[in-house]
Amino acid sequence: MKSTNGILYFHAPCFDGLASAVLMWDFLETRRGWTAVSLRGVNYGIRPRWLAIRPARPFAVVDFLYHPRAAVWADHHQTTFLDERMRQSYERRRSDDRVYDPDAPSCASLIWRHLHRAFDYRNDRFAALVEWATRIDAARYRSVDEVFEAKSPALAINLALSQIEDLKDCGRLVRHLKTHDLEETSALPVVRTHADRARRLFLEGMKRFRRGAKLVDDIVVFDVDAGKAMVSRYAPYRVFPDARYSAGIVRTGDTVKITAMRNPWREFKSVPLGKIFRQVGGGGHQRVASVVLKASDVPRATQVLDNVVTSIRHHERG
Repeated sequence: MKSTNGILYFHAPCFDGLASAVLMWDFLETRRGWTAVSLRGVNYGIRPRWLAIRPARPFAVVDFLYHPRAAVWADHHQTTFLDERMRQSYERRRSDDRVYDPDAPSCASLIWRHLHRAFDYRNDRFAALVEWATRIDAARYRSVDEVFEAKSPALAINLALSQIEDLKDCGRLVRHLKTHDLEETSALPVVRTHADRARRLFLEGMKRFRRGAKLVDDIVVFDVDAGKAMVSRYAPYRVFPDARYSAGIVRTGDTVKITAMRNPWREFKSVPLGKIFRQVGGGGHQRVASVVLKASDVPRATQVLDNVVTSIRHHERG
């Protein structure tokens, strides 16, 4: 088998992105001879430059935007194709090395299933990692309290990721998760320090959220100045557990983020939140989506939120 020095791009800081990177790296190393892999965490701020990335080395992409030059690609986001041209490119290049399923609850579960079906490959050592990636990405928590208590190692790691700014730290966590279990990884100083800080910031965020949120029919609508605190996307359902959706603005310094989510503890088909947010420059999944506004659009934040709420109601009626 010829040795390959390749690059693996993965969504970061995101638990599912890390888990997907571990699975694909293990496969590429074992079956494709990628003995030297450079890990590159990427987030959606790179969208305008994404297609201009053309490394000299072979590269793979997981849990992130479609790239026509990727040797291997896997994703499950509804907004993975930057334009219709890219969707057509994927259709032309369909193969076992390019897998897409917008209905998959997590990218890790998609890769786990696909590698087994297409290549008879599965490393059972990562079963718990896949299970937790799916629970976190699809919001399949037992209760909203499980989210805020974050007692399990996986949830502690997920908490820490909310505070990690240097995406190289995400690459280090991928390397650790490839050779250690979740409990050992959660004990790392970088995880413990960031998770403890996140817990404090989320407690303060809950106080601020209660002041800035209201229930309008069955949608929690909020506009919160978070300051240095953190507002959990699950905060609406701790305050209003019977709501169907949440949609709101979180203001942090110069950053304004608009986010929406379907209540994961109620059983009903969600409106296409990812598609709704793509119309305002963001993206996401069927059940959760967001957009970070450009500086020039910040004054329009309330209007954008109103449009999102109106779209949710329109789809609900349709």
